[in-house]
Amino acid sequence: MLSYINIQGSSHEVGRQLGEFGAPGVHAFLLTSPDWAYITSFRHDPQVMEMKTRVQQHFPAIWEEIQGLAKGLELDETDVFLWNCRGDIWAMSKDGCTTVQYPQTAQRTERRICHNEDGYPEFNGYCAMARCQVNDSPAFTAFMYPASIPGHTFAVTQAGLAMAVNNLRARHVASGIPRMVLTRALLNQASLEHAVELLQRFPRAGGFHISLAHTGNPNLLSIEFFSSVCSVKIITADQVHANHAIHGDTFNYPQIITGSSGWRQLRGQQMLAEGVSHPLEILADQTHPQFPVYRQQVNDSDHENTLATADMQIGPQGVHWQVYDGPWPAKPLYVFKNADLVSSNI
Repeated sequence: MLSYINIQGSSHEVGRQLGEFGAPGVHAFLLTSPDWAYITSFRHDPQVMEMKTRVQQHFPAIWEEIQGLAKGLELDETDVFLWNCRGDIWAMSKDGCTTVQYPQTAQRTERRICHNEDGYPEFNGYCAMARCQVNDSPAFTAFMYPASIPGHTFAVTQAGLAMAVNNLRARHVASGIPRMVLTRALLNQASLEHAVELLQRFPRAGGFHISLAHTGNPNLLSIEFFSSVCSVKIITADQVHANHAIHGDTFNYPQIITGSSGWRQLRGQQMLAEGVSHPLEILADQTHPQFPVYRQQVNDSDHENTLATADMQIGPQGVHWQVYDGPWPAKPLYVFKNADLVSSNI
């Protein structure tokens, strides 16, 4: 079951509460996993230490959140920082996801971001929808993994920013700001313009794809960034995005395209071309026995399962969105407006 938690306080206090929530999952699975051992083996790597210094310098509040997270987890803060750099350190980190993007049109007044959150199957039952209020910043609600800071999955802020994030498996990274720190910082931005400016201004380490919309702006953005490039496209037609770069400026960047990511991209595009009636139908598709869009297999080729699905409708009056813990047409588990919980089916 996907939990709901409501936390508030200073950056350190919010991080600590997130750590206390995530501790059971971390101690049940993560600490004994080969992935944790591999990532934390980089604790003395000069490039990673430079990334740490950059976070402390440019995003001190997020560093305090990481320190609080480590406190709540009862783990070393450097190890927890490294875990939040896992996609910058290791191209094959277990962060998947598929997103469907519907822009505003003459026939459609709202933009829509629909997203499958794919991650470690072992974290099923240990994740949460977390409403976070950090000091006086606008509250946000985000899907949370144990031992991770918010912002690298899907989230909506009280200020009207809606975001869904997909893993990109970069073969080349730099000693910039870790990608999960950058997307955490996006949750503090008041507009699309501020969000894009942040991504373009700071040095980047690894890569992500971000679907981004705001109630005060009619555009729906598709952003792909790596260490040396940040491509921002305005979506003008219905699209699907899996876990590899597809923009003209980025698709030749050194990256890993797994069989699952390649097939999910192709299958989603095929369903759009066939005129699929509902975006969640794409995210629920299990046509391919080995590489389904909605992922539940024990032997998934990337060792990822779909842990939640979000359906966000972004209009001038706010972001109305639903979160599901099963494939469509299941009933939504939670219904939100902006960062506030409207109803729950638990």
